[in-house]
Amino acid sequence: MKRLFFVFAFIIPLVIHAQTLKTDVLVIGSGDAAYAASFQSFKSGVKTILLTQKEQLDLKKVSEGRPKTAEAFYQNFLKREIENAKSLEAPKPKPDKKKPVKVTVDSTQLLNVINNAPYIEIKRSGSSWEVKLTKDKSIRAKVLVMADNPEKLMTALKITGLNPATSNQLNYSENLYRTTVASVSSKGSNFLSLYSLLIPNQENLLYISADQFEIGPAAGAIAAYAAFFDTKTSLSNLKRIQGELLAYKHTLMPFEDVKAIDSNWLAIQKVGITGIIKAEIKQDKAYFNPEKEVTYDEIKQPIKDYYYKAQIWFDDHQNIPINLENTTAMVCYVGNKSVEAIKTDLQKKWNKNYKFTSKYDLKKVLTRREFAVIINEYLKPFDDVNVDKTGGVIR
Repeated sequence: MKRLFFVFAFIIPLVIHAQTLKTDVLVIGSGDAAYAASFQSFKSGVKTILLTQKEQLDLKKVSEGRPKTAEAFYQNFLKREIENAKSLEAPKPKPDKKKPVKVTVDSTQLLNVINNAPYIEIKRSGSSWEVKLTKDKSIRAKVLVMADNPEKLMTALKITGLNPATSNQLNYSENLYRTTVASVSSKGSNFLSLYSLLIPNQENLLYISADQFEIGPAAGAIAAYAAFFDTKTSLSNLKRIQGELLAYKHTLMPFEDVKAIDSNWLAIQKVGITGIIKAEIKQDKAYFNPEKEVTYDEIKQPIKDYYYKAQIWFDDHQNIPINLENTTAMVCYVGNKSVEAIKTDLQKKWNKNYKFTSKYDLKKVLTRREFAVIINEYLKPFDDVNVDKTGGVIR
């Protein structure tokens, strides 16, 4: 399996002209969210079709007024779309609005884009979805991601309203942040819970607003997980989906001062999700403060919440400095590890692997960055401890 749970397939391209196109995930929409969702679904290893209602991407138009991250994303997307087109054994016909849509799709490629193709109907077909392009042409998918006007979808579901996934502002009075699958920095210190994306009583259906670029990858990963494991979206595995998104450098915690290029970004993201080190929230922005010294009071209760043995250790070690020596002792006691072995390992990795600028010193009070890396490396609270739908620790 690739990364955490998905497999990429590399097989010989085959051009088909089918009445019913079959795919794992179908994304409908023409905005940023649809492109982001379909690209993540593809990268996560399942067959994906993006159905748009506009012409093929024009990189010059896309780049106007957008941040560099979005521009880079569309460059990668367009590169993949061009590679798909070149792999076809026959050229794609130019769209003719006067004639019924004729779709040529490479069924063995994981990502296919059908541009400028309106659809006339959406309906459930057993446990799958069927979207009609014309009277005799349709797409069948295991999972549907709607990033477009949901009017036809609501008609199919016989409902009068459908709310898109919404984010929450980061706060530590509740633990929902531990279920994050997206950082929504465009709204300040906001995050999106996986469970905000799931629609009650509507399996294998996700609905996101067309302009929610930051949420798109989360929808794509959740859809791909359900399709890959042939399961329901309500049975999504939070840790696997979070891990998949982190593997592709998608930020899950909205830390303003720790970017993806930081050498310790992954460890800080993982420890941030656990809440063992909490961000400082100022003017609707979250700051991890990685170079600030960590304090006894801020980490005592969170670690005790995660590990039973930590309660004993902290009771026996009251109000001590969180230096390298004490942290190593705590980690080894809680994790049943050899103190000397961990010290040797840390000394070897301190500057070379972790890229710390400080010197290895057992009496040095650790920064929040250093503490996060050590906790992530030797206790693995994010990887090894599960949480429930509210973010409560399951022990």
